[in-house]
Amino acid sequence: MTHADATCSVETLVSRLADALAAAHGQDADVVIVGVQRRGVDIARRLMGLLEGRMASTPRFGSLDINFYRDDWTTIQGKPVIGSSSIPGSLDGALVILVDDVLFSGRTVRAALEALHDYGRPRAVRLAVLVDRAGHRDLPIQADYVGMTVKTDRSQHVDVLLRERDGEDAVRIA
Repeated sequence: MTHADATCSVETLVSRLADALAAAHGQDADVVIVGVQRRGVDIARRLMGLLEGRMASTPRFGSLDINFYRDDWTTIQGKPVIGSSSIPGSLDGALVILVDDVLFSGRTVRAALEALHDYGRPRAVRLAVLVDRAGHRDLPIQADYVGMTVKTDRSQHVDVLLRERDGEDAVRIA
């Protein structure tokens, strides 16, 4: 089923994130927006477009594949899709805004934090997610910026569909 709140379109959620990021970091120098492969990258690209002209300096953009950093690497059935990372230079001293589609257990974010440190030591990392599945953390990780929080059972699944990848924008809970 599709999330019932029609006022929470994906476009609205991304806009909320952009507003919060511009308000909190609009005057910061050396900001790097890094999307977690795959849908986090698409969301991060949208954020870059919305942040243009709203920040003191244009953020750098990067993408991060975390598959080799996952703690369940050996238990994944089938072959995981390995993407590429593209980080624009060193992250030393930068403010990194890590972007993902859904925050659930926190394990993807843990892997992303580990992967980021291969590119330098940021002065800070902030987490922006389109959807936060509150209450299901396995690790003490929380998002700094959230488009929407949903209450779900642990057995449910939240899918974020994006027009760039899926041909439509939707948040679906199954």
